[in-house]
Amino acid sequence: MNLEDHLGDIIHKARSMTGVSAATAAGAADLSGDDLASLEKTGRSANNVNIAALAPLIGLHPVKLEGIVKGWLPTPKDLGIWREIRVVTTVRDGLSVNCYLVWDEVTRDAALFDTGLDAKPILDLIAAEQLQLRHIFITHSHWDHVEALPKIREAWPKVRLHSGSKNAPVDQRNKLNEIVHLGGLRVTHRETPGHAEDGVTYIVGNWQEDAPIMAFVGDAIFAGSMGNGNGAWELAKKNVREQILSLPAETLLCPGHGPLTSVAEEKAHNPFF
Repeated sequence: MNLEDHLGDIIHKARSMTGVSAATAAGAADLSGDDLASLEKTGRSANNVNIAALAPLIGLHPVKLEGIVKGWLPTPKDLGIWREIRVVTTVRDGLSVNCYLVWDEVTRDAALFDTGLDAKPILDLIAAEQLQLRHIFITHSHWDHVEALPKIREAWPKVRLHSGSKNAPVDQRNKLNEIVHLGGLRVTHRETPGHAEDGVTYIVGNWQEDAPIMAFVGDAIFAGSMGNGNGAWELAKKNVREQILSLPAETLLCPGHGPLTSVAEEKAHNPFF
């Protein structure tokens, strides 16, 4: 799986974060304005990009950004270490969205983290594995992450919904220090607003055979990038740094788009941090 954000996406986000104009960034990168515009759109440039000068200007780590240029990807993850989790990626009009189904292999109690764009593959997986869907955890309420929610709730009307939205019914809002038990698994949460006002990261631990904890981060951070700050860039970066990258190095990060990664890999390779 390719990274969610190509080089041009990262540069454009970083310019938005720092307020650096296209003309100033193009000059630092030794590119024309048209070249920079093409790079930000396609991720490719016909001319060499002066990463060493551009990166610090727009708040990125130059060595890590060079790694993106050279094609860095997180190592493929063997999900068999965690029993049980499945990644469900749904696609519409070129947009790919990840959601995640987790369950206790003894009790068969299951939880869904976000819903993606299509309920059918999720419902088919639940049926195939003979699971009982007990919980749906929403990392944030942007449409692509909750599009399939009505159909899933129609199929499982007693499922409990968890959200960071202040507009959600009281019984659906995450509670301070709440621990949700899923068979032997434990689900906690950390508030991570920035990309979205109601952004939440859910952490699942107590896996069998001491598998590392897993964090469902929504669009707060991607492999090699981060979600759009939507006018709250500093808050978004602060929460990623303090609430996500502070987790143990081996923590598996499960983003809303793109490949799975880890805290250690993002500390070493993400140019925003």
